[in-house]
Amino acid sequence: MKTDRHTPYLERPDTRRAFRTVTNSIKVYAVLSAVALVAVIVVSSSGHLVNTFMWIRAVLLPVAAPLIYQIAVSASRGSRRAFERVAALTVIMPIAIIGVDVIPGVCPPWYAVLQVVCMLPIIRIAFVTRGSALRAAFPKRDRADPR
Repeated sequence: MKTDRHTPYLERPDTRRAFRTVTNSIKVYAVLSAVALVAVIVVSSSGHLVNTFMWIRAVLLPVAAPLIYQIAVSASRGSRRAFERVAALTVIMPIAIIGVDVIPGVCPPWYAVLQVVCMLPIIRIAFVTRGSALRAAFPKRDRADPR
């Protein structure tokens, strides 16, 4: 664990609980993304049309889960940069995923709904990273403070 000014906050029960929520939500996201991949495989193997976009998205989203998990673990150990990445990713991902899915003709409605469900744990993380426990552990930096 880092021994810096974040350490006292990282050891607080509410901060530990928030990071457990984050890592558990990432695990749920991983499972849901894997289910979405299986759904694409099943639909494709049953003779229905699955476009390239759906295949690429269905493969990439589960692959992202372990990477996001590692970043979250680094954040829980005191890495401000990792925390900022998790906080940013959990806002950008749902907007990008859902935003693209609502473009007419990109994917069928069942797939768009499945992707929204996959993003629910990510949206939860976005709220948790902006909650009081993690804001206290990673307060906004003063522009003059080089830390």
